[in-house]
Amino acid sequence: MPHVVTEACVKHKYQDCVAVCPVEAFREADDYLVIDPDECIDCAACVTECPVEAIFADTDVPEDQESWIERNEEESPDLPIAEGDSPVLASD
Repeated sequence: MPHVVTEACVKHKYQDCVAVCPVEAFREADDYLVIDPDECIDCAACVTECPVEAIFADTDVPEDQESWIERNEEESPDLPIAEGDSPVLASD
């Protein structure tokens, strides 16, 4: 059961979650992160580190955010591994 980054990450892209990921599962788009489901080991370390509560187990994603399951899966192969050093883009 991999974890999924949802819409709450858009325009925030906090890196706390990246820092605790033991397998480099996070991938970095311009203004959000996604998790590569093939790399995620379901340790859940990232969940409590996300200050905007954007990360869920794929079976627990809120119904209105379920499109992000597919988005993480489809986008992750084409994005670079998140290094955990990108600045936060916006704070609302």
